[in-house]
Amino acid sequence: MSELQGKNAFVSGGSKGIGAAIALKLAEVGANVAITYSKSETEAARVVQEIEAKGVKGLAIQADAIEAENVIKAVQKTAATLGNIDILVNNAGIVKLKSITESTLEDFDCITNVNVKAVFAATMEAVKSMPSGGRIITIGSVNGDFIPFPGGSLYAMSKAAVQMMTKGWARDLGERQITANIIQPGPIDTDMNPADGEFADRGKAITAIKRYGKPEEVAELAVFLASPRASNITGAAINIDGGFTI
Repeated sequence: MSELQGKNAFVSGGSKGIGAAIALKLAEVGANVAITYSKSETEAARVVQEIEAKGVKGLAIQADAIEAENVIKAVQKTAATLGNIDILVNNAGIVKLKSITESTLEDFDCITNVNVKAVFAATMEAVKSMPSGGRIITIGSVNGDFIPFPGGSLYAMSKAAVQMMTKGWARDLGERQITANIIQPGPIDTDMNPADGEFADRGKAITAIKRYGKPEEVAELAVFLASPRASNITGAAINIDGGFTI
């Protein structure tokens, strides 16, 4: 498959988990892919090696999303190295689970800086030169709509915020034929929430299919939304959660 041949993609937080799966799937269908990472240069280098093994260009940029300026510079470096960004995937994010009785203003600032402000900053910078037919894909969470556990208020707030920003961008950019959609995963088997972790039994019990999803399943949806086949889909919040929210 080469339906994204010659396109340039930027995937924040692309060194592992869902981000890495998306980056590799985009490369598989022909896109050049830049990823950001916050800590592990080794993991990022491995993903770039796998990207380039598919016959496309790969790039890894260290950019901790706690500072929006880091993300802006990463977008600028990608555009300077690969060319204008056709596909922006806002994937980087963090989880903080604390009751309101335990939370601090520092917790609020941290989660909003990474999960909201950095997403806004990357999109603001990328769309300055994004061509017609561009794609903005944000990785949110079903917890932006649904919180079946205590301690999730800050995380849920951040994911609800990016959902509504994404819908607003669909309006802002529609006349340029740029689409903006948000993917909202439920329990997915990653380092952040492993299928054998402390929340696993509870998560599986709530899903209709009684299992965690795989990063590759999220990647398939992301690549579809990035493709010409999804040109009439914008402003959508799409759950991929195994029936977690039904």
